[in-house]
Amino acid sequence: MNALDLARWQFGVTTVYHFLFVPVTIGMSLLVAILNTAWVRTGKAAYLRATKFFGTLFLINFAMGVVTGIVQEFQFGMNWSSYSRFVGDIFGAPLALEALLAFFLESTFLGLWLFGWERLPQKVHLACIWIVAFGTVLSAYFILAANSFMQWPVGFRVDGRAELVDFGAVLSNKVLLVAFPHTIFGCWLAGGVIFMAVSAWHLARKRDIDVFRPSLRLGIVAVLLGALGTLVSGDLLGKIMTQTQPMKMAAAEALYETRQPAPFSLLTIGTLDGTKPIYRLEIPGLLSQLATGSFSGKVQGINNIQAEYERRFGPGDYRPYIPVAYWGFRLMIGFGMLAALVALVLLWMTRGRRIHGKDWVWKAAVWSVVLPFLANSFGWIFTEMARQPWIVFSQMKTARGVSPSVGAGTVLTSLIVFTALYGALALVEVGLMIKYGRAAPPPADGAEPQDGGETSFAY
Repeated sequence: MNALDLARWQFGVTTVYHFLFVPVTIGMSLLVAILNTAWVRTGKAAYLRATKFFGTLFLINFAMGVVTGIVQEFQFGMNWSSYSRFVGDIFGAPLALEALLAFFLESTFLGLWLFGWERLPQKVHLACIWIVAFGTVLSAYFILAANSFMQWPVGFRVDGRAELVDFGAVLSNKVLLVAFPHTIFGCWLAGGVIFMAVSAWHLARKRDIDVFRPSLRLGIVAVLLGALGTLVSGDLLGKIMTQTQPMKMAAAEALYETRQPAPFSLLTIGTLDGTKPIYRLEIPGLLSQLATGSFSGKVQGINNIQAEYERRFGPGDYRPYIPVAYWGFRLMIGFGMLAALVALVLLWMTRGRRIHGKDWVWKAAVWSVVLPFLANSFGWIFTEMARQPWIVFSQMKTARGVSPSVGAGTVLTSLIVFTALYGALALVEVGLMIKYGRAAPPPADGAEPQDGGETSFAY
């Protein structure tokens, strides 16, 4: 493997790992804020205990997300200096706003919320966690603004490098306007499943029912709304993707020849890239609907787009790695919908005042915790890898973005070090989440548990 391959692997490993924490942070901040609001409005001790309990899990995840996010920015200068020089003028503005505005709101008001219990007026304290939740969403918007420029560059001119001429166009990129809600709904899915899985574990053991039944129901609602939102926004995103990056849509279906109407295959048996299918389970016209809004619409095939791109951009292979695009697209959808199915079952089993679901239901709820992580990861992998060979679509190929003076040995060393470090951090993260997820929620008055057992972080 050369320096380019290793640099891509390193960025992929660190990006996917960091993105495990981002959706949970965004999703849980909203849900913790809702629980806190419920306590302020009703005065019920159960809501206060739930707020502090899930606030602990939120804090653990937030801290790990900050640590892993810092490494992401280092790589732009380490392994991708040519890319950084090309887009630095564009990326500087949204990334600066993310750090100076969004992250400032998150970190400052999270500190006030964490240490402000019984020190700040109740409503001021509540406002702090809502500002944190707003800050996480604002942070996502600025980051996605930068990423959307890579998908569909706007508001710039090229004079040796990309120069910003219209910041408003960058912040209103049509890819951004549909990718942002799609991402946020995915965050609700992730945060909701954390609430759902942890609450189910306690309810299966009949522990603190007054605390965990409301949090279970809140998690279920978040998962179902998140799943519905990702479906609707994903449909809109598919149509924008067809307009801006038709090769990505064709790769998602391994559609080599233009078809009208175009079917969507649920399963293909044959070669990995779909060039020689033996058996395909298809839904007629569904890809046309996803791509064009009509079940009879025309969808361009990979071969046709390849020929067009050769005319526009010169000789070269403009096809992404089809197996990753094809299966990443399906696994993203499949894992997300499976989480929604578990939530629907739990919603039915806990209807009314019921809490005594069958053992297999509780186990399914607990193990569903991995589903949104898989869905979000495969979605991110599809988004980035199906854009290849472009690092900035139509403007700069990935091969040109790598640092010219960094050798393969250097990149390999940092890849091994970061992967090992992230593996260790993963053990710490999982260990802390399990430890405090199994702990009893803190008493409303801050006293120690009567049985002397562990509780969550002291506030």
